[in-house]
Amino acid sequence: MEPYRVLVVDDSAFMRKIITDLIEKDSQFKVVGTAQNGIEAVTSVETSNPDVITLDLEMPMMNGIDAMQHILKKHKLPIIMLSGISEANTRDTIKALQFGAFDFIRKPTMVGANAQDIHSVGEVLIEKLKIAVLTRRKKTATTNQSTLFSKIENKKTDYSAESASNLLKDDRIIGKKTIKKSAEPKTHLEQSTPLKQTNMPAKLDEVKVTVPPPAPKHVEVESVSKAKSRKSINIGSIASIIAIGTSTGGPKALHEVISHLPADLAAPVVIVQHMPPRFTKSLAQRLNHFSELEVCEAEHGMQLQNGRAYVAPGGYHMKVERQQDQYVISLSNEPPRNGHRPSVDVLFESLLDFQELERHIVLMTGMGSDGAQGMKKLADQGVASTIAEAEESCVVYGMPRSAVELGAASKVLPLSHIAPELMKLVLKH
Repeated sequence: MEPYRVLVVDDSAFMRKIITDLIEKDSQFKVVGTAQNGIEAVTSVETSNPDVITLDLEMPMMNGIDAMQHILKKHKLPIIMLSGISEANTRDTIKALQFGAFDFIRKPTMVGANAQDIHSVGEVLIEKLKIAVLTRRKKTATTNQSTLFSKIENKKTDYSAESASNLLKDDRIIGKKTIKKSAEPKTHLEQSTPLKQTNMPAKLDEVKVTVPPPAPKHVEVESVSKAKSRKSINIGSIASIIAIGTSTGGPKALHEVISHLPADLAAPVVIVQHMPPRFTKSLAQRLNHFSELEVCEAEHGMQLQNGRAYVAPGGYHMKVERQQDQYVISLSNEPPRNGHRPSVDVLFESLLDFQELERHIVLMTGMGSDGAQGMKKLADQGVASTIAEAEESCVVYGMPRSAVELGAASKVLPLSHIAPELMKLVLKH
């Protein structure tokens, strides 16, 4: 099969060369074009016909987010953002993810041309490119199949199984992608642990991915002041807790769930999203912007309260512990689990000691299997509920699939049903 075609966009010629060299170390990819600003990127998509794009955030003439939105209106290609770690960069990265970017990577450190850091970023980039093109290929096949069946049903055309099979074999057709909206955040934290996906196969055909159904074209958004005025925090005694784990596709999935939970939710929500340092605070701030819950990046020793959500900071494991009559956040920099820090398994396993709580465990879109073993242990203990996101709405059906295959999930729900189910479960108890 011909290599997948990549368009590299960055205003720095030096960075374009580095990214190109990193990509072309893998024979499954070929850089077919480069651009130095957003306007060139929009034009280059037409001439280079890429399968996937790497896109810098900060560029002259047209920035990365504006370029992404122009490109997605017509081509719906998977786009991986390249981000620095400044406050503005992390804020814009989270915005890009919720506006339609497939994923992001941190730009390599150029101070002293750090070879180890460049190599590390290169490994992560290749992994994310593989996931992106697999997702696109899966959606293309699904779209083609739906179109084919529609023609058979509506036009009563006699397609043979052979011709249908031949149609579905073309994985080079450009597919469509879903977009979801949201608004602003910030940053923090020093320690850096590179994002590392585990169990990534050498060949693209070895991974199963799926793509979410089309999102609504318009999302109603209320002002920040209105959203904040509706928040009322319940700091009463805790009888229930919700724990959520997610990875690739997680920012949009979290927005869908967290923004639909009420301010008077009678449980705290603890969240692990695979994301490096500095980006998780921006994620928390952005979720807070649209949620009736108070959402924050977790800090060590922070007391859990009903009606609040806590996002594990990048680079740290997060656990729940009991101190006297309170439940508190504990952070540590212990070695990564399943290639991740924070790890979903670490969070889930920390809840095993609290059988007095009604524990509701959720595993959503993401590559790999982090969280599946922890969910299984909790399920075996008889927790109140274990929910895995359904394949139909996952960006990458990895973590939830692992939980389902282990028999850990008591419910398998599409993304839009998870928040209503959690509200029903918490109210019931």
